[in-house]
Amino acid sequence: MLSPHLAKKIVSDVRRLIHEDLIIVDTHGIIIASTDPTRIGQFHEGAFLVCQEKQKRIITKEDEGKFKGVKAGINLPVFFHGDVIGVIGITGDPANVSPYGELLKKMTELLIQENYYTEQLQLEARALETFVFDWLQAREWSPSLHERAQLFHIDLACSRRVIIAERTGKHATMTIELWKYIQESWENRNDIIVRWGDDRFLILQTNTEKEHTVAQIARLQRMLAQKYNMTFRFGCGKMTDAQHMHRSYQQAERALRVAKRPNDIVFDEDLRLEMCFEDLSPATKQELIKRTIEPLIHDEELLHTLRTLFANDLSLKRTAEALHIHINTLHYRLKKIQDYTKLNVRHLEHIITLYLAIRFLDETTKK
Repeated sequence: MLSPHLAKKIVSDVRRLIHEDLIIVDTHGIIIASTDPTRIGQFHEGAFLVCQEKQKRIITKEDEGKFKGVKAGINLPVFFHGDVIGVIGITGDPANVSPYGELLKKMTELLIQENYYTEQLQLEARALETFVFDWLQAREWSPSLHERAQLFHIDLACSRRVIIAERTGKHATMTIELWKYIQESWENRNDIIVRWGDDRFLILQTNTEKEHTVAQIARLQRMLAQKYNMTFRFGCGKMTDAQHMHRSYQQAERALRVAKRPNDIVFDEDLRLEMCFEDLSPATKQELIKRTIEPLIHDEELLHTLRTLFANDLSLKRTAEALHIHINTLHYRLKKIQDYTKLNVRHLEHIITLYLAIRFLDETTKK
């Protein structure tokens, strides 16, 4: 309960209130934190007696010769749930430091209580994360999965969609404070929200209306941007029954990979060409680039011409205007592209091949 790490934090926090030296001692009488590092690890007989007697003890100058490891000051028992879990000691003239005693004792107990509930919250969060992980991995359900769902008050009879949120940009690791804020800010208490690594969180949503989901996510994005200056992109799977949640998770992962920009909200059900792209291996994409536009890789002018052609739906007139060139110059460039790639932009199959190659090249460049 009272670890050296927590004791050190308490000493650091309490030291802001007074300038006297402080110690924190465990129930065995060993000093585990101190403003004087040389005292850490020493036996403090006065604190040991305080643990036994469960009441404060004033240490006088005379006591320094009677008890092992003590200095003049005051020692107070620290309680948690009715038990003594340690001692806080203040070094100095007892008449001067005694007025601080009860205040610092209460402050220490509050810090320990706060730490305990934070740890409990983290334990519960990890237990829920483990359950959700097992749920999404399961292909056949065991009785224990149903029992664990009941422990978390999760209704396995309702349909849900998996939503994965990923933080964009460089930020600190997701803290317990941030995670609690996300939970409190999400509107539906029937939805399950868990942390999913250092930069992701996962929502198992019960609402079936896509428009409502978009509005809810956009609201959360605004709140996180305002409070933490953080942006998240979202990938959303399809609604499914509880036994097939792994499919919705895979769909959410695919949608998230398509969500390239900060604050993107992508639903797997809206994917068309992107769905095919995501199922192709990187090696296959690289091979297509190699077989088609590799001769153009170092010719930025021709690559830009192709991108502009696709951006203008293959309209030669609009492409020439966008490039600020004469239409004959555009024809000349397209002829060069054909010479390099052996692909003619007037042929449907060839133009589709060029489009895919440019898409895959841009994917590689962005990564």
